[in-house]
Amino acid sequence: MIRIIFPLIVCIATLVSNTAAAQGAEIADDAPDSYTVVKGDTLWGISGRFLKQPWRWPEVWRMNRDQIRNPHLIYPGQIVHLDRSGPWLSIGKRLGIDKRLPQIYEETFGNELPSIPLNAIEPFLNKPLVVDEARLQGAATIIATETNRVFTGQGDTVFAKNVSADADVWQIFRPVTPLNDPITGEIIAYEAAYLGAARVTERSDPVTLEIVDSVEEIGVGDLMLPSERPSVFSFVPHAPENPVDGRVMSIYRGVAETGKLNVVSLNVGERDGLERGHVLALYRNRGIAEYKEEGVKETYQLPEKRYGLVFVFRTFDRVSYALVMDSDGHVSIADSARKP
Repeated sequence: MIRIIFPLIVCIATLVSNTAAAQGAEIADDAPDSYTVVKGDTLWGISGRFLKQPWRWPEVWRMNRDQIRNPHLIYPGQIVHLDRSGPWLSIGKRLGIDKRLPQIYEETFGNELPSIPLNAIEPFLNKPLVVDEARLQGAATIIATETNRVFTGQGDTVFAKNVSADADVWQIFRPVTPLNDPITGEIIAYEAAYLGAARVTERSDPVTLEIVDSVEEIGVGDLMLPSERPSVFSFVPHAPENPVDGRVMSIYRGVAETGKLNVVSLNVGERDGLERGHVLALYRNRGIAEYKEEGVKETYQLPEKRYGLVFVFRTFDRVSYALVMDSDGHVSIADSARKP
């Protein structure tokens, strides 16, 4: 698949600058003057070579709002240069390629660098990870299997109701874990277990489907939602425009604590203004201290400690999933997540 783009060095020259914002970004103590991009790099990792706050790289690339939502692409072999006067980052020519003139060039789509390590979040990108009560009520449901088998797998036929006509491929899931708000205890959504995928073979009543993929046994009562297209994850880090007051709600695999490059869920989502690419700061609740003097007891709420950053990579109405990018210590349930 071929994508036609202008060479990045031309794009950089036309970006809208924000000098005040860039001057607030600090250069890393051991920042090099340049770096050659290699396969396996991430935009966050490259920025960390130059900046003390890697998530602020859109500012020093002089990117405007539209470019942050749909950034230009960076490829292995290109050279990133640091101008310490800004600081500014820019892209030079690829190794072994003559300097390009302003014209249209072709690039092979799929080799561009992701913002963060995809292997850490790949299972979360396009599965029906979170479903609320409304989606549960409207979900398609498997109501029978061929020859009344209790469980089915790849290649088998199933029959389902509430299968809309606007989708032919469906993801099969089972809501297994309620997600409770860590402050109120309210169930705000359910974390779904992905079971497999099915394709419509006949628009009958009930609809006939063939299971084309299965990771667990599938049976009567399991639910289905239309399959989502995988997307190239190239959203760049940026702070929310408005204040965000969230909490760590759960940690993947059900543990109580986690650390860097692990996935957490937050009790804030699209209704709170979150979008993919948002960076939030993590704060640890230090609790309450009691002090006694001459028989008088005093109680103090200790100040929170900022200790890390998370990168939001998938959002739902009231829930979002984020990857822990930096952490000075463990991440715990109920820790705060706010605009950095």
